[in-house]
Amino acid sequence: MDLRVVQMEPKHYVQMERLQKICYPTLGEWELMNRDHFQRHHETFPEGQHVAVDLRTGDVVGMSSGLFVHFDLDRPQHTFQDITDQLTFAGHDPLGEYYYGADISVHPEYRRKGLGSKLYNARKNVAVQCNKRGVIAGGLLPGYVRCKGQMDVRTYVDKVIQGELADPTLTFQLCNGFQVRGLLSQYLADSASDNWATLLYWENPGYEPSKAGRTKTAAHPAG
Repeated sequence: MDLRVVQMEPKHYVQMERLQKICYPTLGEWELMNRDHFQRHHETFPEGQHVAVDLRTGDVVGMSSGLFVHFDLDRPQHTFQDITDQLTFAGHDPLGEYYYGADISVHPEYRRKGLGSKLYNARKNVAVQCNKRGVIAGGLLPGYVRCKGQMDVRTYVDKVIQGELADPTLTFQLCNGFQVRGLLSQYLADSASDNWATLLYWENPGYEPSKAGRTKTAAHPAG
């Protein structure tokens, strides 16, 4: 397969909307982004939006979206709707200290081909190129549905971190250098995760505090 991660363009909006429905069957419908949202994201912060494309067919088979925000890691509780301004990214702040990863997804038929890591690397690249402290995200817990009757969510997450259990999303995120900094209750309507999410953080090792606050355009992702 010839797969590549590129910056999102208007021609991708319709396929991205379709991909949301395929990748997130357990989310409330109001939590899913549509073509109008993607247009807003592109107009607001094009450098922060990426898609994975199958170059043979032109199909969008993965995507990643995000915005720059100020964030207090000591007071992390928030909801997906609030931090994304009802999915519009209207609160994007070019001077924000963090890249907030709003959504990342890969079509089920294209998983385990390295696309997830490439999309995460595209996010990290934005943070590095723009000298942000790091990447923050709320992570779903799709594997928790199998353990709901056996343990609470905190125990489940601890066991995944310790390697005693595997979660399709969290295990992958840990392997990509993210740390769990807490749990977010009522983060978004997701029946599999019981509306819980992990607070994920990747710290930019090259962050330079003396240069913070200067705007810089991120380079296009490679691959």
